[in-house]
Amino acid sequence: MDTGSAGVDSPASIAALERCVAGLDWTRIAADLERCGYATIAGLLAPPLCAALTARWADEAGYRRHIVMERHGYGRGEYKYYSYPLPATVQALRSTFYARLAPIADRWHEVLRLPSGFPPEHRDYLARCHAAGQRRPTPLILRYGPDDYNRLHQDLYGEHVFPLQVAVLLSRPGAGFTGGEFVLTGQRARMQSQVDVVPLGQGDAVIFAVNDRPEAGARGIHRVRMRHGISRVRSGRRFTLGVIFHDAT
Repeated sequence: MDTGSAGVDSPASIAALERCVAGLDWTRIAADLERCGYATIAGLLAPPLCAALTARWADEAGYRRHIVMERHGYGRGEYKYYSYPLPATVQALRSTFYARLAPIADRWHEVLRLPSGFPPEHRDYLARCHAAGQRRPTPLILRYGPDDYNRLHQDLYGEHVFPLQVAVLLSRPGAGFTGGEFVLTGQRARMQSQVDVVPLGQGDAVIFAVNDRPEAGARGIHRVRMRHGISRVRSGRRFTLGVIFHDAT
């Protein structure tokens, strides 16, 4: 999928990205999400676009907050939340993925007997978040160096939580860094956690459950509590783009 040859945030690049997301095998993605709580997408972003997003790390004007993880007990590494207005590429990813994921989110919430009725357009969902006081943008870029890691966690920022999110690996494994695997755990009541290590290449994306997801069992539907993190980086520098669909208080 060539979504980066025209340059970051150019109209041609944004149009290509939107076509790419629309043309994904959403039947397969929905089935993978139902089966194990995550789905991968190979080559969502081309290497030049990954490099362009990474190069913006030093541009402090584009971010609302810079977090040093060790200061808060989150692990080791850094991340920055984008400010509004979001870069066009990040905005396009957020809006186009949301439109495809909202029906899946509705099914999950209905099965889990949680509030459903996610609007089809992301701007309408954000209006709901903002009316509840969740007005701060949550898309972010994360940077890890040698010995950095991210503890298992959930990205919950207020009353309104969209049950799925997307992460895109911007660095090249092996050449840019070693270690730093994306890790997911799922835990059912009164059971030990199940762990998945999700292999990703540069530009690959993973869609995954933010908090609870349904899982079919012999006695009906079970609620699985999901967490995600990053294993220790052994060498090099690892950058990730995170696309979260609800805003923060």
